[in-house]
Amino acid sequence: MQIIRDESDLEKIKRGAVLTIGNFDGVHIGHQAILSVAKRIAGQRQAELVAMTFQPHPLSILNPEKAPESLMPAVLKERLLAEFGAGILFAAKSEPELLSLAAEDFVERFIVKGIRPIAIVEGEDFNFGRKRTGTVHTLQKLAGARGIEVVIVEPKKAKLANGETVEVSSTEIRNMIKEGKVADAAVLLSKPYRLIGNIVSGRGKGKQLGFPTLNMDPTSHLLRRAGKPGQLIPAEGVYAGLVEIGDSESDVCLTRAKIPAAFSIGRAATYGANQSLLIEAHLLIDNVEQFTGRWMAMDFIERIRGQQKFGSEKELVEQIDKDCRKARQILCSVVA
Repeated sequence: MQIIRDESDLEKIKRGAVLTIGNFDGVHIGHQAILSVAKRIAGQRQAELVAMTFQPHPLSILNPEKAPESLMPAVLKERLLAEFGAGILFAAKSEPELLSLAAEDFVERFIVKGIRPIAIVEGEDFNFGRKRTGTVHTLQKLAGARGIEVVIVEPKKAKLANGETVEVSSTEIRNMIKEGKVADAAVLLSKPYRLIGNIVSGRGKGKQLGFPTLNMDPTSHLLRRAGKPGQLIPAEGVYAGLVEIGDSESDVCLTRAKIPAAFSIGRAATYGANQSLLIEAHLLIDNVEQFTGRWMAMDFIERIRGQQKFGSEKELVEQIDKDCRKARQILCSVVA
């Protein structure tokens, strides 16, 4: 996939492409439905499929305090957009000048004069322009007047394991992950939620207890820090999951996680109050290497339990052993 980051390079896109615009955070099954329709139309018209997105999220510029934490880093988003059919990605830099454009000016500058598509494919909830005042129907009117077809894709719904049906959105997925409902989030994402970061040295407490861990830096530039949005960390708790190790962010974005593990996200309340947040992965394999300084991807498969304070290290060790056995049971079908 070709990636364009500068508006001046839009002239490289051949006139008559099929375009879809959005943040595409998570590239969930709703996004995938839009990309599928756009890919089909592009195939029928022998045209290139162009995706336009914004980096960083516009709210991180317009209203940082309300900016949502991301579901994935940009590298992983780009890889998935390519996987689902985008031949060109225009990753527009979110700047105040761009974000302040009226809907009409946005269409004229980026669509009519910039990308020059033959068709645009969007979901019903698409909004654009200053203060998000433009809707998909605004787009139909403005683009249609210039001979550009706008195709609207209905919202995608998904049925969860408990029988509940929900409308798919990045916001819904974030809420699930904040509540530790990672198995439900995976249904909407069509894949496990993947948390990515640097491996750092830990306190060595897990090793002392007989359960050595790989530790992810919660202050990594990919995670939330100092009130600024980063990648969303799941709710505190113990999870069954899969791990991938690599030498770079790209390595762990582009590979399939395959090492079974038990995850812990929490503050080690057993050892006192006011502990720092720890993100730990105990690999359920023998002969674990030293990975400090490398990158780790954690795929969250299922939540085992919430965090709790234990009366003694003996009780803690007994519970960790139970958690590991439960994680192996959950993961046996996943890694088979």
